[in-house]
Amino acid sequence: MHAPSPITRRQSRRIHVGTVPVGGGAPISVQSMTNTDTLDVAATVAQIRQLETAGADIVRVSVPSMDAAEAFGRIKREVEVPLVADIHFDYKIALRVAELGVDCLRINPGNIGREDRVRAVVSAARDNGIPIRIGVNAGSLEKDLQKKYGEPTPAALVESAMRHIDHLERLDFPDFKVSVKASDVFMAVAAYRELAGRIEQPLHLGITEAGGLRSGTVKSSIGLGMLLMDGIGDTIRVSLAADPVEEIKVGFDMLKSLRLRAKGINFVACPSCSRQNFDVIGTMNALEERLEDVLTPLDVSVIGCVVNGPGEAKESDIGLTGGDPANLVYIDGKPASKLRNDHLVDDLERLIRDKVREKQQAEQDVIARDA
Repeated sequence: MHAPSPITRRQSRRIHVGTVPVGGGAPISVQSMTNTDTLDVAATVAQIRQLETAGADIVRVSVPSMDAAEAFGRIKREVEVPLVADIHFDYKIALRVAELGVDCLRINPGNIGREDRVRAVVSAARDNGIPIRIGVNAGSLEKDLQKKYGEPTPAALVESAMRHIDHLERLDFPDFKVSVKASDVFMAVAAYRELAGRIEQPLHLGITEAGGLRSGTVKSSIGLGMLLMDGIGDTIRVSLAADPVEEIKVGFDMLKSLRLRAKGINFVACPSCSRQNFDVIGTMNALEERLEDVLTPLDVSVIGCVVNGPGEAKESDIGLTGGDPANLVYIDGKPASKLRNDHLVDDLERLIRDKVREKQQAEQDVIARDA
């Protein structure tokens, strides 16, 4: 659990979305998107803050009108996390949010219109140090590509992306990232693999319109997992028909499982069986709910009996192994105390939070010494 990831990541150009580095070996960022009405500033700010608390690195906000652009400006002043403005068709909206401090513009240069309009948007981005995300989606390919290929294909996605990239390259603007999303796992994976070998810019990964919480998590984990295992991907969004906070949770769990990011608690838990000496499932459900606020990396194992419990516990920061008449707790791989079932969750939560504070203090001490 403490070993580095064996994945060798694709080398890409580094850009910055606000204070967040993207590409060039930077940690893979986890993104989500608001689903509130952007004109409702209070509701949108509240949702963004929930995403911040969950650990979101970047948040995207739809800006479909000039009124929404003005609302975006007010939203931007109320939050800390970098914001991406999602814009289609009206280049004037892009120019306005650039003035209002947007951290990244999500556009398709091809649907902005004439060359002079694309040039104006790129100039505003360059003057304000704003990167651009080119977002290609299988559900909205250009009509001529639909006619050429008959249906969405990996080749069609890549050809669309390269058209938009050509717009930016002609204007000598290299600070962009690209996504080629599809709801079909095979199509998305093939398109990303092809594009990864053709450009140096960072790639934003996503399986678009993946589905509800369970089905979308499974589909996204398979598709994004294949690409991340290949070393492809600099930012990710898990697109779920669910609370956007769930997208952040799933995204971090995905990266933690591949040892690409360490944020929050990495739980190891058995599925439980008749050998269990405590209610493993109930304990895990309670701990996950109670400890959602913990962002400090920590490995915690919760095993119901002594078959695998001691081995897993010795590799964890804190490990619980079921036993009779009491359960054994390991801290830093060594037996530390025994806990009875009547207050098990409360006692284990206390031990975990004590360990989190210990780790946080150690990190602060290192920073103080290096200052």
